[in-house]
Amino acid sequence: MNETKSGDITIRPLNEHDAEAFHAMRLYATQNYPAGVVPTYEEESKRTPEESRGVVRATDDRIVFGAFAGDKLVGITGLMRDPRRKLAHKGLVWGVFVDPEWRGAGIARQLMDAAIARARVLGLLQVQLVVSVSNPRAQALYRSCGFLRYGVEPRGLCIDGEYADDELMVRFLDGPMRN
Repeated sequence: MNETKSGDITIRPLNEHDAEAFHAMRLYATQNYPAGVVPTYEEESKRTPEESRGVVRATDDRIVFGAFAGDKLVGITGLMRDPRRKLAHKGLVWGVFVDPEWRGAGIARQLMDAAIARARVLGLLQVQLVVSVSNPRAQALYRSCGFLRYGVEPRGLCIDGEYADDELMVRFLDGPMRN
């Protein structure tokens, strides 16, 4: 997938050369926004450089997009699909995060647009995501991108002994339910 530019921001798939910046952003997110990232800081900090390279290495079923201001990584999101035949019609958006200094500039939407565009290229019929109900800003973004709530997982996250429900969302990319 080619990179796209909007203003001073470039959205493109990450590659192995971006692994260190990706890992640093994930560590920052785990420490400062625990409701938006599943791994804890301790879990994420155990990831080896090779594991980080593996995460950002695009495959037929997985890709991570980055938002860049010049050479600086300022946002990330991933898209993956299960390659098993009965599940291969749907994808999962994961790990959406934008550096707080760059929020409000439409970067998260650009990342979501890139993930959805890739889902269409893959021929996916729907894209799903999970968002904590304690993250209303993210919920609003996903709704504005056409995602619909299809369920709630009670106590989906446990952060330092406190539970938060997860909202399950879907965006259909085909047919009469298309949105």
